[in-house]
Amino acid sequence: MSETREIIVPDDRAGERLDKALADLSPDLSRARVQALLAGGLVADASGRPVAEAKRKVRAGDRFVLTVPAPAPAKPQAQAMDLDIVYEDSELIVVNKPKGLVVHPAAGNPDRTLVNALIAHCGAGLSGIGGEMRPGIVHRLDKDTSGLLVAAKTDAAHQSLSKQFAEHSIERAYLAVVWGVPKPLRDDIEGNIGRDPKNRKRMAVRVRGGKPAKTAYRVIEAFGDQAALVECRLATGRTHQIRVHTASIGHPVIGDPMYGGRRGRQYASALVGRTVRKTAEDAGLILPETQALHAYKLGFHHHLTGEDLHFESKSTREISNLCDFFRSL
Repeated sequence: MSETREIIVPDDRAGERLDKALADLSPDLSRARVQALLAGGLVADASGRPVAEAKRKVRAGDRFVLTVPAPAPAKPQAQAMDLDIVYEDSELIVVNKPKGLVVHPAAGNPDRTLVNALIAHCGAGLSGIGGEMRPGIVHRLDKDTSGLLVAAKTDAAHQSLSKQFAEHSIERAYLAVVWGVPKPLRDDIEGNIGRDPKNRKRMAVRVRGGKPAKTAYRVIEAFGDQAALVECRLATGRTHQIRVHTASIGHPVIGDPMYGGRRGRQYASALVGRTVRKTAEDAGLILPETQALHAYKLGFHHHLTGEDLHFESKSTREISNLCDFFRSL
């Protein structure tokens, strides 16, 4: 059960930042925890309106109401969900992750993740090398990227898969619909990826710092000059790599809310500003609100059987519909 508590700012706290004042007046809450409550809309002022600005200066007599959720379990709990299982044996499991599903618990997503579903499905049979919060997890996909993901059931499988990822011998290919048509039609994108110095929630291609990253792409189908269906293969596995790299060459993934930016808005504006406007409306096109990106190929060496396993997941309905629309123009 969540707890509701009221805090009134005393005279000696006047002028302090809101997050610091609330943390000092609630000894059981860290400043980071208070900031999370503020960001989650769980702090309200005297009128009941949510307060989100951590650096806001408080005044003596200010009244705030905090809603503090019950502490999350120390370990992820089993939560049964429907899993699209592509392959499974005693050592590992390959699933087709749907868009919208977070891979493992983290701040803001404490449960209802793929890890919770895997615990329910596999029981205690998941590798513990990934840690308490990430049992079995060898690699991950962004919440709104769908597609193939392998998880380890045993420590031997985890060690083998981790080594293959480190050596870049894993086959990983993605389908993406991007704005515009990349030129040349087949090329490598190389550029170190690190935190964006202007926005720590984003990644960026960095001239200095960051980690080396390489994405090989090829245009499968060009839709005039408006968009293209592209296959991207990862030589490295950096956070948001495909999204960052395609945006860096001026062809962001359609629907990407973080990296679509000005370039994506220009393409979208040109699309609806042309004679195709009525066609778009008639076709009922709704541009996705999240990236049109799908992990459709996965291949690796099975440490126990010695086989080289290869899996393929068909394009999603969203990507197929986007391609059909652009073909119709």
